[in-house]
This record gives sequence, C-alpha cells and structure tokens, in this order.
Amino acid sequence: MTIDITRQGDGARGLYTARIDGHRAGELAYRIDRGTLTVLHTEALPDYRGKGVAYALVARLAEDARREGSRIVPLCWYARDKLNENAEWRDLVSGGN
Repeated sequence: MTIDITRQGDGARGLYTARIDGHRAGELAYRIDRGTLTVLHTEALPDYRGKGVAYALVARLAEDARREGSRIVPLCWYARDKLNENAEWRDLVSGGN
C-alpha cells in the first residue's frame, strides 16, 4: 500500500491530502505565517484509520518544514504528540507543545 501525499497552499493556508489507490484517505490542514506552519487538524478517514495515513501526513509536514527552514506550531493533538515523540522532529516544534 502506497500513501501518496500532495500539498496545496495559497500563502496563508495549506492542506496536505493523502490518497491510497487514488482515493482520498486523509488530510492535514495548516496556517502559514512568517515561516511558521500552524497545524490545525489532522485526520485519517474512517476506512483508512490504523493504516499509517495520519502519521505519513505529519512526516511529510516535518520533512517539508525542515527543507524550508520552517517552524511548526502543532495545535492539533495528534500532530503535537507525533512531532514530540520523534526525536528527529522535536527541534521543529515551536509552542503548542
């Protein structure tokens, strides 16, 4: 099973969308403000829960934040927990933890 993740944004808001076999499986919504990505919500759709979808979305967020030199403020409990659990991502977290 491959989880494909795309990212869309308009400069103020953004959305990561996860798809499995072309079907929408989950999303992670965020706000963007001066190099800070504020995570508002992470969700795996019911048919895809327990398959690593939400984790893959957070992993992609962390990868992009690191590459772009951004910080992450995780208001979403799931993103906060996963970012703080992973020692390689903790340095990206700013507030909200």
